[in-house]
Amino acid sequence: MIYITQIIYIHEDKEDLFLEFEKHAIPLMNKYNGKLIHRIRPNKESYIDGVDEIPYEIHFISFDSQDDLNCFMKDDSRNDFVHLKNESVRSSRIVIGN
Repeated sequence: MIYITQIIYIHEDKEDLFLEFEKHAIPLMNKYNGKLIHRIRPNKESYIDGVDEIPYEIHFISFDSQDDLNCFMKDDSRNDFVHLKNESVRSSRIVIGN
């Protein structure tokens, strides 16, 4: 089992593009045994402490295997909408473990 934590920061005024990307990416993950365990959108009230700005979203995701994750990343249909992510995400931090 592969676990991925992704901390996502988006460009101002690009929320619609990011949400459109998610609308396509999340169902595609299911095709490759991926699961969105948590999708969290923190706000000032829920953010206790930290040295960085509050992220737009935090995702905790799992895939059954590295092969499943690789297949998801290489899926041809993902190329049809990955530009939405590239245009909307300013930066992200990814932690992978198993």
